Amino acid sequence: MVRKHERFNAILERIAEDGSIDVEQLVADFGVSPATARRDLDDLADQQLISRTRGGAVAGSVSYDLPLRYKNARQSDQKRRIADHAAQMIEPQSVVGFNGGTTTTEVARSLSSRADLAEGEAGALHSVTVVTNALNIASDLAVRRQLKVVVIGGVIRPQSFELVGHFARPVIEAMTIDLCFIGVDAVSAQHGAATRHDDEGEINQEMTNRSQRVVVVADSTKLGKRAFCTICPPGRIDTLLTDDGADPAVVREFESAGIEVVLA
Repeated sequence: MVRKHERFNAILERIAEDGSIDVEQLVADFGVSPATARRDLDDLADQQLISRTRGGAVAGSVSYDLPLRYKNARQSDQKRRIADHAAQMIEPQSVVGFNGGTTTTEVARSLSSRADLAEGEAGALHSVTVVTNALNIASDLAVRRQLKVVVIGGVIRPQSFELVGHFARPVIEAMTIDLCFIGVDAVSAQHGAATRHDDEGEINQEMTNRSQRVVVVADSTKLGKRAFCTICPPGRIDTLLTDDGADPAVVREFESAGIEVVLA
């Protein structure tokens, strides 16, 4: 039988794609009893991730932007490869920026596990400052004494754990970032990097404006697409780091736009 958290992930993804799901589908897909299927839907509704209906469930107010703990399983292998490559791009004595999201979270975890992140060793990755508006990333990296972690202030978005709002602007404007990793909802050679949410987009845009080098980290499912709020135009993206499942034609579009594309 499929484990509970795996069923939850699958249910949320199905509802995000189709807008609804019913108990009969769950029974057929997962081999569970109708009672178990109903309990799963009730549990997700209690967490305000979906809205229950007679015989099933529909998308709730936040189902289009699921909390990170339910999104981690999506494209997980691709994101880990992207993250491992991205973490190797970080150099000693640099200031590194991260916005929120599952891919940037993986990059931060890969940074935290780098073998050369050690004090006092010759050639070690030392004196790295991390700037982020994502509370979960700050928490993951805070335990590494070799890293200085700066958290941008603001109001928490529960869905993404990002800090947003006008309180963040003075902090961002006071710093210079060497290398900024930006997670996105969509990125295209024509329209640049984008997110679904204007409050996140505003903060992410400020981070890219203060950055010497911008690296968009995005799995191939996000390429060639558009989203509501622009983070930065194509000309502001230095590197697109994606997985080897990317459509070669789409990759050529990015390269024609002067963007370096790295396949992990």
